[in-house]
Amino acid sequence: MVRVVVEADGASRGNPGPAAYGALVRDADTGAVIAEMASTIGVATNNVAEYSGLVAGLRLAAEHAPGAAVEVRMDSKLVIEQMSGSWKIKNADLAVLAEEARRAHGGPIRYVWVPREQNRAADRLGNEALDGKRSGITVHPSRPASAGTGNQVGDNVESPTRSRGWSADTEPPTTLILVRHGVTAMTVDKRFSGGLGGANPPLSDVGHAQARETGAWLRSLSEHVDDVLTSPVLRTVQTAEEIAAVLGKRPEVVPAFAEMEFGRWDGLSFAEVAERHGDDMTAWFASLDAAPHGGESFRQVQQRVTAGLDRLVTERAGRTLVLVSHVTPIKVLVAQALGAPLDAVYRMELTPASVTAISYFPDTRPERSRAQSPAVGGVWAACRPTSPH
Repeated sequence: MVRVVVEADGASRGNPGPAAYGALVRDADTGAVIAEMASTIGVATNNVAEYSGLVAGLRLAAEHAPGAAVEVRMDSKLVIEQMSGSWKIKNADLAVLAEEARRAHGGPIRYVWVPREQNRAADRLGNEALDGKRSGITVHPSRPASAGTGNQVGDNVESPTRSRGWSADTEPPTTLILVRHGVTAMTVDKRFSGGLGGANPPLSDVGHAQARETGAWLRSLSEHVDDVLTSPVLRTVQTAEEIAAVLGKRPEVVPAFAEMEFGRWDGLSFAEVAERHGDDMTAWFASLDAAPHGGESFRQVQQRVTAGLDRLVTERAGRTLVLVSHVTPIKVLVAQALGAPLDAVYRMELTPASVTAISYFPDTRPERSRAQSPAVGGVWAACRPTSPH
């Protein structure tokens, strides 16, 4: 079995204070880094930051070394002992993050405590995020063969060029440039924030800056972009307006791509939902058909988004569309593009103001799904532009 090592750490300057995490995945045999990630998480405690790093590291391992046996190495005694089952988790916020970690990777996991000096790489990533020097995922193209999916030369797999179908090159694809909205106060506080049925908060000043920066990054594509579309929710409309102004377009509202409705969970944190509606949350994590009271299930969102996609590729065939949307609809579209089951949404990380592009050829099958960052070259699941946080 392929073996990888996950190294993770988190830091809070103030405890609680501005916080971030760093995580990376190494090939256990060679020590080569396969993928690494750094991200700020707003104001949080050290422990929340450390657990956030663990979740990110396990998601990286699930995506870039699927099926591998994982050894997690952290210098947090608390996280290691709690995830190993030796210590109870009494803090509600940490309990939610621990559950996310358990769901992040389906393979065998071994937890190992290491001294701080042996966790310097993850610590460095977290501090670089706090200093505004780094954000998002970096995948190393020279990753070892043992970290891949097993499709080596000679395997009986279709090449990327064949996966697009047999349509002539003269038939252009319909391309969606998917943009997640910038941050709101609820984004920063990690609160459930749904569609029009919720609080519908506006972008914060940082969110507006993120939207403008994303627009500036997309400026080079302005002559190729035909339309700018947006979910009807306020934070996406405001993000789309910033981007459309740069591209010389007027945004159009497309209701199908609004965020999932969270019903009575809207405005609450994970910890508050776990405390007040624990049974509902357990059911929600257990089934894609379960919905918060007064809200939508993942399956319902999938049906709504898929119907909206079908209309776009039919009515705007061959066009390039910037579509500003939310975490859930974008994850649904990426999962479909990759041919992954819907529960793949649990394994994706999608940061505010990230950009993901998917091209659909006339047979409606996606050629590829990719996300790019103006800060670092490469191919990722999602990366945000380099705006300040």
